[in-house]
Amino acid sequence: MPAVFVNCGTVILGSIIGLLLSKKFTEELNQMIQTACGVITLVLGLQMAFKFDSVIFLALSLIFGAIAGYLLNIDGGILKFGGWLEKKLMPKKGVIVAGGEASLEDGKTELASKSNKNFAYAFLNSSVLFCVGAMSIVGSFEAGVQGNYTTIYTKSILDGFMAISFTAAMGIGTAFSVIMILIYQGGLTLLSTVIAPYVSEHLITEVSACGGAIIIMISINLLGLKKIKTANFLPALIFQVLFVLIFVSNK
Repeated sequence: MPAVFVNCGTVILGSIIGLLLSKKFTEELNQMIQTACGVITLVLGLQMAFKFDSVIFLALSLIFGAIAGYLLNIDGGILKFGGWLEKKLMPKKGVIVAGGEASLEDGKTELASKSNKNFAYAFLNSSVLFCVGAMSIVGSFEAGVQGNYTTIYTKSILDGFMAISFTAAMGIGTAFSVIMILIYQGGLTLLSTVIAPYVSEHLITEVSACGGAIIIMISINLLGLKKIKTANFLPALIFQVLFVLIFVSNK
């Protein structure tokens, strides 16, 4: 668990630095930084996604995951949670948040909506980015089973630099992704001794490839090419695990 707290600390530190830097940026420069984040995220996602062993597993996982995520409205739930966090922790005078939409009593609805959207989307995108990679899975197991924190420490450094870019481009919502890091990585670390026997190198490879595909979706959003509800695809990771355990591990 200490490594998980270190990871959270680097994300918070990176977010603070990014927030301080963003105050000196023009809107045009902020857009350029967001584009740079999109390109970096695309490269990272492609690097992960092309490691798949079975494109059939990957395709079915994404399709079934999308259906499950749509029915559960995971993306909407996370965005609503992000809006709730902003309302509780960063209240603005005259802002009313209801049903996931923000409005102002004086009629400045667009300004409030943009503020809420930036916070919630920064929280959503950074949470997914920091949690779906292979380093999260491998590092958590190494920390829980072997007491080896090297992978998580390395991931912490990378996440810290990404947090600087994400916060500068999208806002302070990035910092609150530590909540998801605590839940996800902390949970994996605590459960590692129980589920470690079922985790193989092949499983990690396939899950990482699926996570890479989801990260590519984040990059598409950051580049403004298309609006994709990335969190709705998160159940694909579970389907990928099931496919490997059922059709590969039992051979």
